[in-house]
Parts: sequence; C-alpha cells; structure tokens
Amino acid sequence: MTFSFSKRRMSSSDAALIASLNNVSNGISRYLSIFIYLFGIIGNVLNVLLLSQKTLRTNPCSLYFLASSVANIIAIVSGLTTKMLTGWVPDVSNTIDWLCQFRIFILFASKNVAAWLILLASIDRWFVSHINANRRKQSTIKNTRYGIILTIVFSIVIYSPVFYCYQANLINAPIKCYGKTEVCRLLNDLIYAILTIIVPIVFMLIYGVMTLINIQQVKIRIHIANASKSTNTVNSVASAVLTQASKKKLDRRLFVMLIVQVILLTLFTLPQAIQKLYSSLTTQQTQTLLNLTINNFIFNLLLLLTYIANGMPFYIYTLSGGTVFRNALKGLFRKTFSIGCH
Repeated sequence: MTFSFSKRRMSSSDAALIASLNNVSNGISRYLSIFIYLFGIIGNVLNVLLLSQKTLRTNPCSLYFLASSVANIIAIVSGLTTKMLTGWVPDVSNTIDWLCQFRIFILFASKNVAAWLILLASIDRWFVSHINANRRKQSTIKNTRYGIILTIVFSIVIYSPVFYCYQANLINAPIKCYGKTEVCRLLNDLIYAILTIIVPIVFMLIYGVMTLINIQQVKIRIHIANASKSTNTVNSVASAVLTQASKKKLDRRLFVMLIVQVILLTLFTLPQAIQKLYSSLTTQQTQTLLNLTINNFIFNLLLLLTYIANGMPFYIYTLSGGTVFRNALKGLFRKTFSIGCH
C-alpha cells in the first residue's frame, strides 16, 4: 500500500464518505476492541488455569495449547490496549519511538509464537496417531519444551528488524506507529503475511490431513489384528496401539479441538495475510484519498479479526473438547468455589 495520493479535486460525496468511514473505523476500534479484549483475556486466562492442571499439562499437545494461550494474552494486551483506549487517553506509543518499537515487537513476536505453537501441536497429533512406534515416541514433554523455546527464539529473530524499521508520529500511514520506509513496510508485511499466517496455516492443514490418514491406518490395523490372530507382526502392532487405550479419549478430543481451531484460525487471519500481500504488490501505485481511507478501514477491520483468533481458543476447547475439557472446567470451578467458601 502506498500512502501518497493524487491531488485531484474531491467531490462532496467523496468527502462525506471519507468522513463516514473514518467515524466508523474509530467506533469499531474503540468499542469492538473492548469486547474482543474482555472476550480474549477472560478466555485465555481460563485456558491457562485449566491447562495447568496436572491431568492436562502432562500431555504434550495440552502443553502447546497452554503456551499458546500465554502468547495470546500477551498479543491481546500489547495490541488491543491502545486501540481500546483510542479517543479516551493519548497513546504514548504513537509519539515515543522506543515505546512504539517495543510494543510492536512484542505484538508481532507473540502472535508468531501463538501461531507456530498451534502448528507444533498439529505435528504432535501426527506423531501420536502414527502407526510407527518410533514416531509416536517423538511426542514427549521434553520435545515439547524444546519446541516452545525454539519457537520463541525464532520469533524474536524474525521480528528484530522492528527496532530499526518502526517509527512513531507518522502521518501517511494507517496508524501513527508504523514502518518508516517503503522497504520496511514491505519487509514487515511479507514476514507477517508469510511466516506468521500463511506458512503455519498451510502446514497445520497438511498435518491435519496426515493425522486423519494415520487414524484410518490405525483403525485398519486394529481390524486386521482382531480378524487374524496368527500374524505376530500384526498382533504386536495392534498390541502397541491398544496399550495406549487409556489416553485415546483425551487424544481424540485434543485432535478435534485442534482441527476446529485451525479452521477458525484460517478464517480470521488469512484475510489479513491477503491484504498484506496486496499492499506489498501495489506499493508503488498512487491512490486517491478515498482509496487510502477505504484501504485503512479494511486494514483496521481485518486487524481486529486477528485478535478474535487470539481470543477464541478457550471457547473452541469448551465447545469441541467434549467431556474431557468440560469436566476439567467444572473441576476448576468447584475447586475455586471451595477455596472461596473456606
């Protein structure tokens, strides 16, 4: 997106439309942000409390969900707090360079961590469902911790250019705290669109399909094992699968929760990736003030959708997690109520 515009004479209807779009954009940023903020913080805090329970935190996939929920809280607080307070108090990150850079760095890095941890959870489900015992052994708490640490380091590295590129008090930009040059804007847009949205989503979908294939293969092996007891190799495979029967219910629910989250994550974040790529491809085009206003309106709206993606995991887990997640939630409430009474 370019932020220069042609100086042709503006009609009264264009001026009225520009004013209306700016008012609507400000209203959405102010009031919808409050809803998403509360919806997201409450949901992710409950997620952290639930997934921290011993019965869930010992599962690698649950540990990825737990770390992702923490990253979501950081993303919502760093990104939505200033939007929520727009028009009420001055946003100092729009006027102080180092604060602008630090806030944007924390925002993008935490969003990247949250997305890649869900991808790692998808890979973990593929490991767990694999017919090969050596693959299944890769799903461990130790590997999960390594994955979380590497994801944090990776996110810090790819978004470190923010400290050079971002600047406060910009005028011809969707927001005052933004990339100071076209090269910076192009670089940041491509990193965010490709590495934080598109790549994780594509691989989440790929590993989701591969997990479904694994599940079908396991069902076939178990069916064969039950039908024929004479083949030792088949029996040993079936036995290895059946020895994990106590974990199957939790694993199935975690997989359903993961698939639902991946689908909704795609719906809420992919539009912004497309918008970012479009902005990068049209960076040299000169646009009218009306076109810039429309682009900025779309930018702000799609940005808010990504925060819905950061705030929705708890509600997804509650609705799609079955009795496993809901029983854990009831247990948490009973424990909290019991402590409160005492």
